[in-house]
Amino acid sequence: MAADTLFHRITDYANRANPYPLYAELREEGVARQEDGSYLVGTYHEIQALLHDPRISSDRRKRTVPDATTAAQEGLPPAFIGLDDPEHHRLRNLTMRSFGPPHTPDRIDGMHDDITRIVKDLIGSFAGKERIDIVDDFAYPLPVTVICRLLGVPIEDEPRFREWSDAIVTGIDPSPREDPAERQRAAAEARKAMGLYLGELAEKRRAHPSDDMLSAFVSDSSDGQLTPLEIMTTSVLLLIAGHETTVNLITNGILTLLRHPDELARLRSEPALMPRAVEELLRYEPPVQMLPQRTPLADIEVAGVTVPKGAPLILMLASGNRDPRRFRDPDRFDPTRDDHTHLGFGSGIHSCFGAPLARLEAQIALNELLQYLDHPRLAEDPPPYRRSPVLRGPRHLLVEQGRAAVRGGQ
Repeated sequence: MAADTLFHRITDYANRANPYPLYAELREEGVARQEDGSYLVGTYHEIQALLHDPRISSDRRKRTVPDATTAAQEGLPPAFIGLDDPEHHRLRNLTMRSFGPPHTPDRIDGMHDDITRIVKDLIGSFAGKERIDIVDDFAYPLPVTVICRLLGVPIEDEPRFREWSDAIVTGIDPSPREDPAERQRAAAEARKAMGLYLGELAEKRRAHPSDDMLSAFVSDSSDGQLTPLEIMTTSVLLLIAGHETTVNLITNGILTLLRHPDELARLRSEPALMPRAVEELLRYEPPVQMLPQRTPLADIEVAGVTVPKGAPLILMLASGNRDPRRFRDPDRFDPTRDDHTHLGFGSGIHSCFGAPLARLEAQIALNELLQYLDHPRLAEDPPPYRRSPVLRGPRHLLVEQGRAAVRGGQ
């Protein structure tokens, strides 16, 4: 089929369960100009170079023709993930002072016991169930609980964030040949509502600080403190990015392991291998499949193709992770693989700064699940997928265990 329809086919829900043949087709093209004037890049070395190229902007407002997603930012300014240096550098550094080293080196590692307790509590709710939905019963509530605890959101308010999160993620989905106006409006409203809630909570923490990130944001007396509006946009980013990617990492991980029972058994007996297995999962089935928000600030040449200034540039991370010119036997899931230079968390100045937390959550969650599940079996394969082609993962993942799994295998 024509290369200029690749993005339409990749984002077509009919291909959500297995986009990898389309990624292989894209790699054969190297760079593929699409019907709408955007350019897809699917090879590892080219993606890696572009992620480190200062001529590539993450600010959608730099596009020659502003796209519909830009409208979704109305009401709140862009978070730093959608900005360029020096503003991106300033905001990211201010955020990191409250999130990780060198200022708060123990914040993430210090959550190990809390995350373990949350995981075990969720698994405890499986008691008596022969069928479990890994998404609704486990992978979805875990990271939202963790990130809410990290920020300091009261437990009784946590359910509000699921509805907001769903609307925001749906709003960023690229859907060629579809009018995104309603999705963008709903995303803007959800983003504004979440931001206002977190801004008000931050102000409460100013008067009554606690040991959480919102308190750290408002009490930071260093030069260049985050403004109230920047606290709102940054907190929304932390909730969405810290939640959605981890949901898919855990769910894709369980799905992959159930499809590879020998590797599942090995990890169950050798839990020390889980950190390497999580890195392989980030390569093999990454939660973030693409970065659809890059824009050249000048005409650039990529693999012999000139991408004009201002054109939408879409980096297909999941395709790069399966590039045979970079990874040996790339379509094989190998939890003992030593080469971990994947694109699962991006690369360059915009690499995912929440990666240490996502890794920790996934390692604890998968190890505990593997120890708990009794003769697990997929009730449906492939499972139904979420609509998003960007943050790709199952919407439900029904797993039978114990007697149900045995009956299903008879």
